[in-house]
Amino acid sequence: MNINRKLATELVEEAKKNGKKVVFTNGCFDILHVGHVTYLTEAKRQGDILIVGVNSDASVKRLKGETRPINSEYDRAFVLDALKSVDYTVIFEEDTPEELIACLKPSIHVKGGDYKKEDLPETKIVESYGGEVIILNFVEGKSTTNIIEKINKK
Repeated sequence: MNINRKLATELVEEAKKNGKKVVFTNGCFDILHVGHVTYLTEAKRQGDILIVGVNSDASVKRLKGETRPINSEYDRAFVLDALKSVDYTVIFEEDTPEELIACLKPSIHVKGGDYKKEDLPETKIVESYGGEVIILNFVEGKSTTNIIEKINKK
């Protein structure tokens, strides 16, 4: 279910009061592929509730270039919401998730193996309130950019 930041914050607070571990991850998720699904399934295994921050159309354009995103922010959130591993999605306008993480204060923040914990600006925020940052294995050769390049070659 796609929810706003305020409702997401309330849900996290309530879940934590009830002893649940809330996992947060984020990304563009422009063209969903097996790498995304594998990653999100593994992210969900880290806790009880998985919230996925979805970059807005404007932030994807800033991060990935003028031809992106392929799918709108609402379509991307809708597709993610259809996955059984994803409990909630929150669309965010910023290029990075620090502000959203500072609001939500999830128990666990998960990123893919293409990142290093010490290089993530959000690590300091997560650890400041006692949260944990987990880096999951990267699914090699599976990326939206690779898919787009393959389509463009045909």
